[in-house]
Amino acid sequence: MADHAPGPLRKRFGQHFLADDSVVDAIIALVAPARGDHVLEIGPGNGVLTGQLVASGAAITAVEIDRDLADWLRARYATAPNFALHNCDVLKFDFEALDALAPRWKVVGNLPYNISTPLLMQLLDHAARFTELTLMVQAEVAARLAATPGSAAYGRLGVMAQRRARVELRLAVPPESFTPPPRVDSAVVQVYPLKGCFDPEFERVFAEVVRLAFGARRKTLANALKRRLSATELAAIGIDPGARAEVLSVADFVRLAEALRAGR
Repeated sequence: MADHAPGPLRKRFGQHFLADDSVVDAIIALVAPARGDHVLEIGPGNGVLTGQLVASGAAITAVEIDRDLADWLRARYATAPNFALHNCDVLKFDFEALDALAPRWKVVGNLPYNISTPLLMQLLDHAARFTELTLMVQAEVAARLAATPGSAAYGRLGVMAQRRARVELRLAVPPESFTPPPRVDSAVVQVYPLKGCFDPEFERVFAEVVRLAFGARRKTLANALKRRLSATELAAIGIDPGARAEVLSVADFVRLAEALRAGR
């Protein structure tokens, strides 16, 4: 395990370093890295997970935005042939470049809470490259990712995530497990991308329908989608025009997207 960060924490990067050995061990057990695996570690920070990942014999590729931490990690694992690090913003990382190293990857990371939602969407855009993602996120985000129709947490994020993957809540992590402690609870989720071919054009239509439906949660679907689909068209595909977005399943949103694309 790493010692302490090699410099002051940078608030703009949303740095909260995991400092609970039991949580670290639990995450490593979930990832189950082994020789022959290729693992992408997002935001290794002070290397609290990195040490065990490297020791497993898996090929580790890390992405760290903090230059001082990146230099420190490179020096710490300079003799490890199975460790490589990219010092960059993960939102600008070239995920397609991973294909040259391996066709499928595991992902693990303590996602910065200030970019967790856009980063999750970006990871889902590249879901075909990943076998599973083990991610630490804000507990509220974890609940939204795994939410079911009709629940208070169900919304756009959950629908978009569950369209591309199966999401499992794994571990609750309290603030005192970090240094410095964040002001919110955290949770570990595992995301398992669904197999199959996804047409990029259809996925854009799907995303549009979901955005419109949840853009005005208090409106009925007939009102929220009136510029795209009429109440008659909704009823024709088995969707109640008087229903609201939060009661629809992912399969329902697929039907809406199919109807919208057919009408264009």
